[in-house]
Amino acid sequence: MENINFCMACGDKLEVREIGGEDRKACPSCSFVHWGNYSIGVGACVVKDNKVLLVRRAHEPGKGYWTTPGGYIEQFEQIRGSVAREVWEETGVRAIVSKIIGIRDRPHSVHDVYITFEMEYIDGEPRPDGVEVDGAGFFSLEEMESMNVADLTAWQVDLALNGGDGGLAEDTKPIRDSLKKYGLYRAK
Repeated sequence: MENINFCMACGDKLEVREIGGEDRKACPSCSFVHWGNYSIGVGACVVKDNKVLLVRRAHEPGKGYWTTPGGYIEQFEQIRGSVAREVWEETGVRAIVSKIIGIRDRPHSVHDVYITFEMEYIDGEPRPDGVEVDGAGFFSLEEMESMNVADLTAWQVDLALNGGDGGLAEDTKPIRDSLKKYGLYRAK
């Protein structure tokens, strides 16, 4: 059970209760239930001239590995904005979301969901930010064979270059106007 002991809503000491078939920490004074720790990460496959934009991680986790640009979404930021921001911050390249091409689900101490986007290159020459990454560039499959490419990145690159025409594209015209405030994606 996680090391969370006090209610985030009212501050009372949490107790363990069975809720939905699982032992969960819950507040005896209000309706707060700690459902667990989750993170949502995003990665970008930006393809230009049949080469994929990669960055070399400058710190752990993954120091020294070549990966797709990416990071975590911000609480009040739509996912398409998060992935575009991460690409820009890490490489100076501007790109926009084309479609979702993959999702990795990793239940762990922090349940980690990682969404991979195919992105359309707009402009910019890759340059590392010097903080999170110390290398950046567009690389061919042949060049990647001699690079220290992370396993998840190899999978993402395969999705981008060999994944076909499917995927989830942003639904810019949902059937109800009330849904336009959300980031909605649907099968192509």
